[in-house]
Amino acid sequence: MTFAVFLPPQAIHGKVPVIWYLSGLTCTHENAMTKAGAEAHAAEFGVAVIFPDTSPRGDGVANDEAYDLGQGAGFYVNATAAPCAPHFQIWDYITSELSDLVFAEFPLDRDRQAITGHSMGGHGALTMAMTLPDTFKSVSAFAPIANPTGLDWGRKQFAAYLGDDETAWLAHDASLLMADKGHPNPVLIDQGTSDNVLDLLRPETIAQAMAVKRQAGTVRMQDGYDHSYYFVSTFMRDHIAFHAATL
Repeated sequence: MTFAVFLPPQAIHGKVPVIWYLSGLTCTHENAMTKAGAEAHAAEFGVAVIFPDTSPRGDGVANDEAYDLGQGAGFYVNATAAPCAPHFQIWDYITSELSDLVFAEFPLDRDRQAITGHSMGGHGALTMAMTLPDTFKSVSAFAPIANPTGLDWGRKQFAAYLGDDETAWLAHDASLLMADKGHPNPVLIDQGTSDNVLDLLRPETIAQAMAVKRQAGTVRMQDGYDHSYYFVSTFMRDHIAFHAATL
């Protein structure tokens, strides 16, 4: 699997805080690098950004003809069902394998980590942060898949990756985790009102869960914005500033 690390100029002087950026369906590590505009803002605030890929790839790796399953669509879970289980261990890849590598090789502060992501990546960022709040001190998301156990963008993939026992899916639903666990620090979520896949994202479910949990944070419905990287790049500085304030 491929990845990229952006180091701000401040890394010359010592370890810097880290923001993980998890990309969405069909993306690679390169999409956010070239389209999100994160690097200039990360340099301004003195934080590193890690851009992992969204899935394993190549010969012998399970795939599907649909764009939303298989290669490019790992959904940030550890697969337990055949034929995906041997390769699709994306949760452990992000939180353990790649994490150990980058902290060993780059001047990054393991005690100051944040996580964000777009769409499928927003789902991954929220679920990882709420499950591992001691690791990810700050979390935000752009147009996250907020309630995957309740819709096609989730049920289809969880059945393929995790099997038919739906109790195994619950740990990967951001709205359910929010109502149960929440996060110790404020959460920032941006969602465009003109998003063409809005019905597959269900931002209202996580907003309701935040209200029930009395979670500090904000769900911002951005008028007229769609699901594209124009939307992500418009609000990227806000998100980096948000994380930098905590880190």
